[in-house]
Amino acid sequence: MRTFRRELQALGHEVVVVAPAYPQTGAGDEAATIRVASRGVPLDPEDRLMQGRALRAVADHPQLLGIDLVHIQTPFAAHYAGLKIARRFGVPCVATYHTFFEEYLYHYVPFAPRALMRALARGFSRRQGNQVDALVVPSRAMLSALTAYGVRAPMTILPTGIRMEELSSGDGAAFRAAHGIAAKRPVLVHIGRVAFEKNIDFLMRMFLRVRARFPDALLLVAGEGPALPHLKNLARSLLIEDSVKFVGNLDRATTLLDCYRAGDVFVFASRTETQGLVLLEAMALGVPVVSVAEMGTIDILEAGKGALIANNDEADFSTKVCELLESAALRQQLSADGRQYAEQWDAAKQAQRLAELYADVVARRKSRGISATDTNDGIDQRGLRQT
Repeated sequence: MRTFRRELQALGHEVVVVAPAYPQTGAGDEAATIRVASRGVPLDPEDRLMQGRALRAVADHPQLLGIDLVHIQTPFAAHYAGLKIARRFGVPCVATYHTFFEEYLYHYVPFAPRALMRALARGFSRRQGNQVDALVVPSRAMLSALTAYGVRAPMTILPTGIRMEELSSGDGAAFRAAHGIAAKRPVLVHIGRVAFEKNIDFLMRMFLRVRARFPDALLLVAGEGPALPHLKNLARSLLIEDSVKFVGNLDRATTLLDCYRAGDVFVFASRTETQGLVLLEAMALGVPVVSVAEMGTIDILEAGKGALIANNDEADFSTKVCELLESAALRQQLSADGRQYAEQWDAAKQAQRLAELYADVVARRKSRGISATDTNDGIDQRGLRQT
């Protein structure tokens, strides 16, 4: 969202963001950002749920006067609020489907049958997807999944992209020194939300095989999320507690870049990733990648272009990691190729495509003569009353 906002503004568009208020943010932390009172989410401490009354009041906010389009970025309460705002102002509504909920929800409601949670995920994804004028999806795999669910809204594959100018610094040596990591110690880095669907369990078990060949290797995990207590317990049970370091959330403009560069190899094993921007960020920073290629990462990864693609198998994955750790020449080659490859995913180009999509959706809606009082715009009125 931040990336698209900056690039759209650079193209001359005005962007107003409606987002939850987090404990660490204030009402005026960003210009043109409307912060909504929120509360914590059970079983998911990283996220916030916007309070119903405060969210409903957003429709009267003066910053929304004269808007041309609403773009929803999250489902549930925000989805229905976005529909209501779009309806009030008689403007089209676009949504981005970011998360593969079919392989997500059961992690957070483990006592419910997995088949039931998948059916629920497919049902609400189909229902909400068909309530908007257009849907943005980050990958071919996600488009195929939503089509199979029965989503009939027009869908466009449009990944976020990266800002190369923001990925040109970073001091890996300084990060190692700050965290007591020896300069020549082999380091595997994983950066991202510490959630069950990221498959970090797999990386930790795979890491046992890496340590068999590189006993002093370190697995560095940056980020926060609901799986963190589980992963710390797993490290203890696998007897690798001293070889796994959790460093929490890092500042995106400084220490996060340092963390990337502190790694000899960036490792990634999520099988439900809808896009995988961290892979491109690692490549842009010159860090060779070892990753599985499933779901959204299929669209990003090309063997030899900054990455080695591994099977979803601990033995194969660890073999490729060790291959990189053993060969400085291979790391250097993938580093150089990765930087060049990442440049193809320029954020400005993706924002231009998004602006063109917006213009097309607005034009199509106007051509149909839909107004603010039209009731046949695909919005589920029951859903609106639930907001």
